[in-house]
Amino acid sequence: MAQLRQEVDPGEAGLDVKALDRLDQHFARYVDEGRLPGYLVAVARGGRVAHLTTHGHRDLAAGLPVETDTLWRIYSMTKPVTAVAVLRLVEDGRLSLDDQLDRYLPAFTNPLVYESGSGTGVRTRPAAGPIRIRHLLTHTAGLTFGFYYKHPVDALYREAGLEYSVPPGKDLAETIEVYARMPLQFEPGTQWNYSVASNVLGRVVEVVSGQPLDEYFAERIFRPLGMTDTGFHIIPEQAERLAELYGETDDGGIASTPGLPVRDRPRFLSGSGGLVASAHDFHRFMEMLRRGGELDGTRLLSSDTVALMTRNQLPGDAELSTFGAPVHQERGNDGLGFGFNVSVVTDPTRTLAPSSPGTYGWTGVATTAFWIDPARDLTVQFMTQVRPKTLKVFPELRRLVHEAVIV
Repeated sequence: MAQLRQEVDPGEAGLDVKALDRLDQHFARYVDEGRLPGYLVAVARGGRVAHLTTHGHRDLAAGLPVETDTLWRIYSMTKPVTAVAVLRLVEDGRLSLDDQLDRYLPAFTNPLVYESGSGTGVRTRPAAGPIRIRHLLTHTAGLTFGFYYKHPVDALYREAGLEYSVPPGKDLAETIEVYARMPLQFEPGTQWNYSVASNVLGRVVEVVSGQPLDEYFAERIFRPLGMTDTGFHIIPEQAERLAELYGETDDGGIASTPGLPVRDRPRFLSGSGGLVASAHDFHRFMEMLRRGGELDGTRLLSSDTVALMTRNQLPGDAELSTFGAPVHQERGNDGLGFGFNVSVVTDPTRTLAPSSPGTYGWTGVATTAFWIDPARDLTVQFMTQVRPKTLKVFPELRRLVHEAVIV
């Protein structure tokens, strides 16, 4: 077990101590007001942690504090890990970004696209082209989530038991077969819609590698990077360090809520949102990306591949707010493009929070977040465990960190 530690004085790293104090005080008030149980925030420059704060509790009922070795369900921050797994197979020559999905998952042969209607009256047409691996990495494949409640295909997902992405009792291979029976919302490559695509990619990794997803991740990513506290489940010795999951209540407070079951190996291995990690481990994953695919003499990806992953891949450098499906056409997506399972800042003059061009990262549904700012050689992660209704931590965090950078 390794713990994240502060490695350099903030001033030496070009950070303003008073601004960092404002950041800590801001989120400490959230804890004091009962809006967050506790949190960890880490800010690094040049790979060295210059600010590290823990505050509040990982388990309110047990009175256990957040510590630097606390374990967190990172949910959708799993997706960049899945992208790295896929890109390792690409570099190994076992997969191509332009390969058709049905080459590996035959159930996706001859996909159908939604045309009109709803429920049993839905009308479809054959897709003009196949789903390709790059469509899955960029969420442009035409897949969706059942919980959007915005499109007739969303409703079909719910009717198939996919409101929360996984039919009860199904494993990854079985779930993919259910996805494949759903019509696409749009022609592959023509819109962006955040979706179950990373679960499909997880199954592609299994088929191509011949290994279960957890074994491939451990062998090809976690062990090489020294990520000893990351996986799809925890062992008994880790159990006390796992943070409790909370949900935001209607009155703005929080209450304990069922979370991703991680105390035993899950039947369903989710490349979309299944991982548990410590801040130390996720810092090492970010460092590998910041350093262009290498860490401590171990190279996972070439620098060219990391550059490809972390630049906007939407056609014509489109933005999420314009190229996205209607559910994503919102102010918060202005100035953002999308790479391979990470958002990318394309126009910082239009982003909701201050940003540098080329900044990339992602968030998780339990209010976890990370980003890497190459222009400032800055990496940031924020860990807590609250499924929000109205709580919006990320823009505030981005602004407060931005104010702390003085050099």
